[in-house]
Amino acid sequence: MGEETPVTTQRPAKPATESHDPSVPEAWSAFMRQGWGDRELDLPAHPVTAYAAARRARLADAFPGERLVLPAGGFKVRSYDTDYRFRPDTAHTYFTGNQTSDAVLVVEPDGSSVLYARPRSSRDTDEFFRDRVYGELWVGRRPSAREISDSLGIEVRHISDLSSLLQTKATTKTRVLRGRDSYVDALVSPDETRDDELSRVASELRLVKDDWEIAQLQEACDITAYGFEDSVREWPRVLEFGERWIEGTFFRRARAMGNDIGYDSIVGGGSHATTLHWIDNTGPITPGTMVLLDMGVEGRNLYTADVTRTLPVSGTYTPLQRDLYDLVFRAQEAGLAAVRPGAAFRAAHHAAVDVLAHGLDDLGLLPVPVDEALDEDSKVYSRWTLHGVSHMLGLDVHDCGVASKEAYAEGTLAEGMVLTVEPGLYFQEDDLLVPEELRGIGIRIEDDVVVRADGAENLSGSLPRSSADVEAWMASLTG
Repeated sequence: MGEETPVTTQRPAKPATESHDPSVPEAWSAFMRQGWGDRELDLPAHPVTAYAAARRARLADAFPGERLVLPAGGFKVRSYDTDYRFRPDTAHTYFTGNQTSDAVLVVEPDGSSVLYARPRSSRDTDEFFRDRVYGELWVGRRPSAREISDSLGIEVRHISDLSSLLQTKATTKTRVLRGRDSYVDALVSPDETRDDELSRVASELRLVKDDWEIAQLQEACDITAYGFEDSVREWPRVLEFGERWIEGTFFRRARAMGNDIGYDSIVGGGSHATTLHWIDNTGPITPGTMVLLDMGVEGRNLYTADVTRTLPVSGTYTPLQRDLYDLVFRAQEAGLAAVRPGAAFRAAHHAAVDVLAHGLDDLGLLPVPVDEALDEDSKVYSRWTLHGVSHMLGLDVHDCGVASKEAYAEGTLAEGMVLTVEPGLYFQEDDLLVPEELRGIGIRIEDDVVVRADGAENLSGSLPRSSADVEAWMASLTG
């Protein structure tokens, strides 16, 4: 094989303008580049700084003598020339604390780290007053390189220096967290095995949360509880405008006290509750039915809650609704009791579905004896339970998703892991194998728990869970 030609991919050098922008006379450009103050801010160290440094050290130890490249990613198009609000890649933020776009963390073979960032532009260019993507007069002030470095406790260099580093022909083995930034992907020839291993390890290192992360998740759960309370307080408007009103009400709280919602809110009124990821939220909220609310706030440091409650629209459950709800509640109680250090990750799932399967048997729905239905070669009960009872939670709502089966799905729980416990029952409208009165009913109860030495600590426990407590809570908020 001949010598490889270096990749010459470059980020756009000219300001990002649009075809409908007026032409800019040189006299005006020259005038705009004069007379501006350029004061830098004195920023304190971010609370994550020490934790992030320790995380980078663990990552470097996993790949000694290698270069590791973890991009934050860039803006994603929503429609033509408008982008979604930027949210950095999870792994990048976990190892740096950085939330600015286009940055790239590079862990060098000796274990040192450099953050290649796109700081605020200097005033001797047109970028700050013409660039619709990065210009300060268009989108606000980006931090300077020094400000980023002071805040995050890491050496910062300009992103323009990255290409020369990565394109230099060397024997250094380089791994890239791919799929986050096409510009970075193009700078280093891919090695699927090596790159996938970096992704896996970066995911597995997040399985056990440190104290700062758990505090962030607790805050996200607390704000989420406020969002649920807001929604119930506005019940007259909910009845008037339907699912959309709850979605908007919860989003308002998420933006006021956090960064965003951690995922699209699920507001399932009536039979919409039987669609696991119903995010259209276009239906009515009808008295006499129930509404399933699966919603979570993403905090300002990007950790998210993931909480579900199923509420009686009229404020009290009907006898049938209460019986089914209480069955799901008992299943969740069993799942929560199974969470402890050393237990299998799937212990909560098995404990919860055992309760659900026996309940389905009591309803006369199972086509086989309950023990046979629970057998891994059968699992016919899951026609009405559909999903697993738990997943990891953290910076992503489905956190650590690239971890190996041995470390996650087939692994054991350890102190500091945070996971959901969320059993549910779903009877589809067109399911002819269940009595008519059950059709169109969906119920899920979900909480976020941290594994402690003595079992599960419920981070979202401030929201009521039992049927009686839910009714009393709704009555206290609606008057």
